[in-house]
Amino acid sequence: MSDVNYKEIIWNGLWKNNAGIVTLLGLCPLLAVSTSVVNGVGLGIATIMVMAFSNGIVSLARNWIPREIRIPVYILIIAVLVTIIDLSMNAFVQPLYLVLGIFVPLIVVNCNVLGRAEAFASKNPVLPSMVDGFMVGMGLTLILAVLGGMREILGKGTLLSGIDLAFGASAKAWVITVIPDYHGFLLAVLPPGAFIGLGLLIAGKNWLDQRKAARAEPAQAPQAATAAA
Repeated sequence: MSDVNYKEIIWNGLWKNNAGIVTLLGLCPLLAVSTSVVNGVGLGIATIMVMAFSNGIVSLARNWIPREIRIPVYILIIAVLVTIIDLSMNAFVQPLYLVLGIFVPLIVVNCNVLGRAEAFASKNPVLPSMVDGFMVGMGLTLILAVLGGMREILGKGTLLSGIDLAFGASAKAWVITVIPDYHGFLLAVLPPGAFIGLGLLIAGKNWLDQRKAARAEPAQAPQAATAAA
């Protein structure tokens, strides 16, 4: 791809083909980890790093990888990067790592990571491939953060609870109490709450897209009439 459209890459990753609410890939960690903003963003950052660097390495090596074995090679590259991230989180943010549990190693089998390596990185230069991986991961992280925020507010009445897992005990003062004297809403932090919250986000995106399309139709109508004349 000689003429790279970075604006389109960014728009696709963040909104048009958002991994969390459009392509609906990687739903297991999305639904399981999004009980709070901190958990969601923690896994999202790990996913961003794996996607950006795996796309870059695949793009760099794409001309030397035989087509017949490309998928196993891509998985091996992703597995090495996930292992590095997994060990790094265990070393530097172990409390958060223990909370995220198996979902950090499971990034290896996340369809978003392998899908972007095959669909984009294997056909494009290094920099656009890394930007693509970064933006797709960022789009997923935004959904994890928003869904985690919704569930945390409804379930606990707070935001940023558990931030001390990443930044130490002194960070407990950063927790925001959104609803004082709140006794919690259990459904929000249980799996059904994750499905309901994700459904609302998908519905909201579809509504915004339809509203944008409806606004664009009157503006396109005069142009079409002029072209026909």
